[in-house]
Amino acid sequence: MHARVVAAIAAAVLGTAAILLSPTSDARAGEAGEVTVVAHRGASAYAPENTLASIDKAAQLGFTWVENDVQRTKDGKLVVIHDDSLQRTTNVEDVFPGRAPWKVKDFTAAEIARLDAGSWFSPACTGTRVPTLQQYMRRVEHNHEKLLLEIKNPELYPGIEQQTLKLLANEGWLDHAHVGRLVVQSFSADSVRTVHELKPAVVTAFLGMPSMAQLQRYASFVDLINPSYGSLSQGYVAAVHAFDGPHGRPLGVFAWTVNDAATARKVAGLGVDGVITNKPDVVRAALGSD
Repeated sequence: MHARVVAAIAAAVLGTAAILLSPTSDARAGEAGEVTVVAHRGASAYAPENTLASIDKAAQLGFTWVENDVQRTKDGKLVVIHDDSLQRTTNVEDVFPGRAPWKVKDFTAAEIARLDAGSWFSPACTGTRVPTLQQYMRRVEHNHEKLLLEIKNPELYPGIEQQTLKLLANEGWLDHAHVGRLVVQSFSADSVRTVHELKPAVVTAFLGMPSMAQLQRYASFVDLINPSYGSLSQGYVAAVHAFDGPHGRPLGVFAWTVNDAATARKVAGLGVDGVITNKPDVVRAALGSD
């Protein structure tokens, strides 16, 4: 095992691991000093999550990185929505009352396009729609933003990795100029590995917290380890940084979902490279960004 890895793991066990800095990739160097601030589902504290309005709001607040969730409709279209059901964030119960449990995979793209995805959030957002991934990517491009794209529930949608990469390629997002503005992540290690194997140039992330013993294996196909902030320690972050990912750079750590100033400062103190947040302005202010 590499000496740097051994030293970091030993220090982590003792609880005295040093933070390894010097981020080198675009996905690890962000707006708030050394910490990238990612607007979770867009600026989702201020506009309906995973909508064009939400990424527009992030852009208005001055944030470059946004995060979204991708799933697939009954007729094979990719749409941007978090839950596998349409129930929480649309008026699907009113429009299609007899079709419980209102799963995304059971509705066509045209049916989903009829739904109101904003009134649940605020009356002022009534009429907001669930975007297709194509619509979303074009707005991200228009806003000059960067994207942390999550493949959601890949076990429900066989082949969604290939389909997502094809759409990204068709939209010009896999060329040299764009690939540095994109990270693809999932809670499924198999899904992330598939993305890496299909398109090795794409930066990838695993959502979760592998054990230290598993990190070397994950480092063969992921560039980032993105766990819930509540499970993190300084030692674990240092242990992650001790491994080089598939692009020859130290693995990064993006913590989610941090929405208050005190937690943002605490998590940044652990040495993370990024913070994923519904309130990017709050995190930016807490971390001393201009």
